[in-house]
Amino acid sequence: MSEDRTPRFGLPLLHAGQAQKELDHNEAITLLEVLAQPVVRGIGVDVPPSESAPGDCWVTGTNPVGDWSGHPEALAVRTAGGWRFAAACDGMSVRAPDGISAVRIDGVWRTGEVRADAFFVGNHQVVGSQAAAIEDPSGGASVDHEARTALLAILAALRGHGLVAL
Repeated sequence: MSEDRTPRFGLPLLHAGQAQKELDHNEAITLLEVLAQPVVRGIGVDVPPSESAPGDCWVTGTNPVGDWSGHPEALAVRTAGGWRFAAACDGMSVRAPDGISAVRIDGVWRTGEVRADAFFVGNHQVVGSQAAAIEDPSGGASVDHEARTALLAILAALRGHGLVAL
């Protein structure tokens, strides 16, 4: 850990006998405000907006320009004193007001993806891991038997995913 900043988000630390501690403290609070529950106006934006209000936040793109130059794929937050940046780390997630979210995985922002082993509504699993493929019925002397077999396999898969009750 640096003597001046926290290891994960690079927040400024106070030091004993430091003059004007309020500057570092205010900087840390400003960055924490955006990092605690990041709501962004855009994801992967390279050009800073011409107009923004203090508190507005974006995820910069891979080739940011202007005031954002040198801060690729970071959180950029507008403050009364200008732009502040927080480096992204794996596992970080952000959400836009329209409900679209992005998660940082393996050094890349992944937009609109949801990763899970199962999805529950209430206490009922409605989606789970993908089951084995169901073979298409083909030919044969007894179409009715093949159709029943295919339907039973479909129902088993739907039940296995929790989409159809047992």
